Amino acid sequence: MIKKLEINAQHTELTPDLKKYITKKIGKLDRYASRHARESIHAEVKLKGSKSKNKEQFTCGVVLHLPHGTLDASEATVNMFAAVDIVETKLRQQLKKYKDTHTNSGKIHRRLMRRIRY
Repeated sequence: MIKKLEINAQHTELTPDLKKYITKKIGKLDRYASRHARESIHAEVKLKGSKSKNKEQFTCGVVLHLPHGTLDASEATVNMFAAVDIVETKLRQQLKKYKDTHTNSGKIHRRLMRRIRY
């Protein structure tokens, strides 16, 4: 579970159900990060509601601060819960890519160096 999770809401009400849902969905994203990165993950969730002529639109944006960079994703839909789901999926894919980039290179390098020495 991500230890530092900030949730900010503009022009929309942050209900306890929504806060619980965001904590559940975004908080569990650390399982897709490498073990050394889990300790320092920091997440900022920004919720924004806007009304146009006849319909409401909700935007959910999440910024994950990792040791070697930041990941961000945002989505705008008519339902805040759906926006959180879509953002969670986007971040999960980005975290998998981040993990492949920052962890496998060291293992491959060590494996090659072991073979060269013998």
